[in-house]
Amino acid sequence: MEIVLDVKRFKGRSRAHAYLKEALRLPDYYGRNLDALYDCLGEIGEETVIVVPKAIQNKEYLGEYGKTMLQVFRDAAEENEALTVKIE
Repeated sequence: MEIVLDVKRFKGRSRAHAYLKEALRLPDYYGRNLDALYDCLGEIGEETVIVVPKAIQNKEYLGEYGKTMLQVFRDAAEENEALTVKIE
């Protein structure tokens, strides 16, 4: 499965996490923070490719928080063999 995330949905932290819950079909217990995102990405068991827009780190989106979020995606992909992350 391939999921391409829409950069326009990353305006503000709470909106971004709500979008990620929906787009990635994260469980109801998803805590809507970066630690919870990492944990949920680690639980993906089916081969999944997530395309994350590099622009989420731009000021008009998440800025520094976006940079950290990109690293969370990278780290999760390193730990979970079923997960591939492309940052474009």
